[in-house]
Amino acid sequence: MAEHNVCPWWVGYLLASPIRKLLQNPADIIAPYIRGGMTVLEPGPGLGFFTLEIARRVGPSGHVIAVDSQPQMIEGLTRRARKAGLLDRIEARVVPTYSMALDDLEGTVDFTFAFAVVHEMPSAGRFFAEAARAMKHGARLLLAEPAGHVKEAEFREELEVAAESGLKIVDRPSSRRCITALLQRE
Repeated sequence: MAEHNVCPWWVGYLLASPIRKLLQNPADIIAPYIRGGMTVLEPGPGLGFFTLEIARRVGPSGHVIAVDSQPQMIEGLTRRARKAGLLDRIEARVVPTYSMALDDLEGTVDFTFAFAVVHEMPSAGRFFAEAARAMKHGARLLLAEPAGHVKEAEFREELEVAAESGLKIVDRPSSRRCITALLQRE
């Protein structure tokens, strides 16, 4: 695996820019996977570029759990969610760098949205094991890594590690500027 290197918190402001929607529209990317009433896990949400759209999609009966090890990211996400009127659907958690701290979610997550984040985790194995434990049987995980940053060989390694946690590939959807796979918990 590539060396663990977390995106600095201040880059979150660039990643949440409305201009980014021209390259990666959150609504288009998540539409096939998320619907009302779902519980969605989003590790590494940054300032909420995808989180706010996920919260809109899950609706008032849904729930988004956004976990990040950088308090500045969670603070920014919380501010943006409050301003958008979506904070009641989002549980934003600051977690340690070595774990997503999801023990209280075992078997409750319908969908995990892992967009450009696994390569930043200190352990892909721990990430997939924790995510799989939190997911319901049959739940899905969208794994997307930036194509210019993560090489195909590294992505294949991530998929092998995911398989060890009981996550099998069910599709290889395309996403602009990303290498992607849709995984399902067995």
